[in-house]
Amino acid sequence: STTLQQLEAAQAAGDLPDLIRVGIEWVAALDGAGLLDPQAAGAVVQVVGETDFREGVLAMVTDVASGEVLAVPYDGWIQALWYRRDRFEQLGLKTPISWADLNQACDAIEAGGDPAFALVLPTVGNQNYVHQVFEQVAMSNNVWPFDAAGNVTMNTPEMVEALRFYAGLQRCSPDAPQDLYGARERYERDESAMLFYSTYIMDDLIEGSDNADGTKIEIAVENLPGKTGFTSSLAGPNGVASYGQLVTLALLDGASPAAQDVARFFLQEGYLDILATAPLGKVPVLDSALEPWSTSSPIFQAYSPATLGHIANGYATMKRWVLRPEYDRAQKATIGAIEARLIIPAAIEQIVLGDLTPEAAAQQLQAQVEDLYRVRKESGG
Repeated sequence: STTLQQLEAAQAAGDLPDLIRVGIEWVAALDGAGLLDPQAAGAVVQVVGETDFREGVLAMVTDVASGEVLAVPYDGWIQALWYRRDRFEQLGLKTPISWADLNQACDAIEAGGDPAFALVLPTVGNQNYVHQVFEQVAMSNNVWPFDAAGNVTMNTPEMVEALRFYAGLQRCSPDAPQDLYGARERYERDESAMLFYSTYIMDDLIEGSDNADGTKIEIAVENLPGKTGFTSSLAGPNGVASYGQLVTLALLDGASPAAQDVARFFLQEGYLDILATAPLGKVPVLDSALEPWSTSSPIFQAYSPATLGHIANGYATMKRWVLRPEYDRAQKATIGAIEARLIIPAAIEQIVLGDLTPEAAAQQLQAQVEDLYRVRKESGG
């Protein structure tokens, strides 16, 4: 990863930033590269108060073997499949909670031609968005990067099946490659009936997403939030999975003591102001912030209490490869590197463009992950 290499070079030059905001997968990658200051992170957690952190979030950033807090939890979101409930009802389709439901909706909407596409499948090779969506699909088929013996398992029959299913959805999507901006825009313009996206989209369904030129997309559907359903759980042949993100404040090696004060401020006096910048994409990690957050924006009024409660409790149900408790430091660092290097998005783009079969892509991923894991085992994490 260019970013990881830049940080390693900055560490060698004694010029690391003190504090960065990163997703949980980056915590593992940064830890594996020796770039974190766990003592500083632990000190911030103690000052804020361990008991105020919502159930489960501290475990996500704690190394099981050492008990060290590697980074400070900050906010997060859950991923969902958003769908036009009105269109599904018109066609007699089920809520798309399984592979079979998704396949049925894909074909029925494509055949009907209204809207033009059933979904926009994330397929671009240079966006982590593609990894995020695929990882949920993979987990719903019980695909994990390592088995109980510590072997890399990226070329299993289950992985091949997940890649084939995912790439097969291209049949009801615009031509590949597609990115998050196109997926979001087509849903808001009534050009697709399904969208894989985080809860950040909930603001945009009301106001319209930002265009590259700073203007807003004009929503083409009256009361789009009211006509949109969502499911955060996906059932595959061998499992059920939900996916989410925990965003953290990572204090880096050599950070000044003042950085701890800044992190503390961001979680105390400045916390609600920051959450309010995108309230449905920034679910609080502190119990004390939950009630004021839930009334912090008029956007909340567009959604039902049940929907908001589901989102608020997403930390309790979300799964990630990197959060599997039995994985050790080197394995988690490898998973961080898988995401940072975008090897899965690259493989998926190659499949949908016809350059690789699912079987060949799985073998390619197996070799890449074996290499990443070997380096991290040799370096001790």
